[in-house]
Amino acid sequence: MRAGALEAALSPAIGGSMTALMLDGVDLLRRAPDGADDPLAMASFPLVPYANRIAQGRFAFDGADHQLPRNFGDHPHSIHGFGWQASWTAKATGADHVLLVHDHPGNTGWPWPYHAEQQVMLRPAQLSVSLSLLNVGDRPMPAGLGFHPYFVADAGTRLCFAAGSLWLSTPDMLPQREAPADTLGDWSRPAPVQGTSLIDNVYGGWHGSAIVERSDGLRLTLTATGADWLHVYRPPGSDHFCLEPVSHMPDAINRGGMAVLQPGETARLAMTIAIDKSDQALPKSGGIA
Repeated sequence: MRAGALEAALSPAIGGSMTALMLDGVDLLRRAPDGADDPLAMASFPLVPYANRIAQGRFAFDGADHQLPRNFGDHPHSIHGFGWQASWTAKATGADHVLLVHDHPGNTGWPWPYHAEQQVMLRPAQLSVSLSLLNVGDRPMPAGLGFHPYFVADAGTRLCFAAGSLWLSTPDMLPQREAPADTLGDWSRPAPVQGTSLIDNVYGGWHGSAIVERSDGLRLTLTATGADWLHVYRPPGSDHFCLEPVSHMPDAINRGGMAVLQPGETARLAMTIAIDKSDQALPKSGGIA
């Protein structure tokens, strides 16, 4: 896909994922290695019909107990839904847009049938992606959505966003307790994104936008609708990090925070990444360990 100098590459068969996003040949998201077939190696992938972790893959809903597959190696929890490990189908394509669809028939892991659509569109300085989830069954269904983009980072990359609070995590990465939003660093002001500690935490009361200021002068503004939460994943000493706009916190289905779709009802979430090539930079302030 191309619009002006902005290019994107997709792999519908690998979780409906994006393998690259480039401006003038420069990577804005982490590029997938040639031949990679692991969604976790992609530039971005959709989260459907839930985001992040469900504890032990177990939950109760509508009077029944459910057990999801543990789909992340030896990790004890189920993670990121089903769409990221499913093959999507390109239903409509153009030079600057594509419509991907994913149908789940309902099974013992997730007994509710659903239809998911992902619309990807490029403009010369903007990527827009929308995700929808339709309950095609005859029973209410728990529902969650999100995106998992990997941004490129170096020593000069800075991040800024506003949120109301942060959830600290247990050692196995489930939310444990709510804390002030600046507990792991003050992201309300531009701060270096690289660091020596792991951040894999969700921020509540997110204001719906985040700014990534790159050392090459590009400013990326991520905005989202339908996402009240922002999950930040920053591996220590890494050349990438994730800003994941999501509709709910991890393990929300066991904490009373998951939306419910009635038969025929649709949930939606949209993400935009806008690129600003102006020379105006964010003020150098803030910091994180």
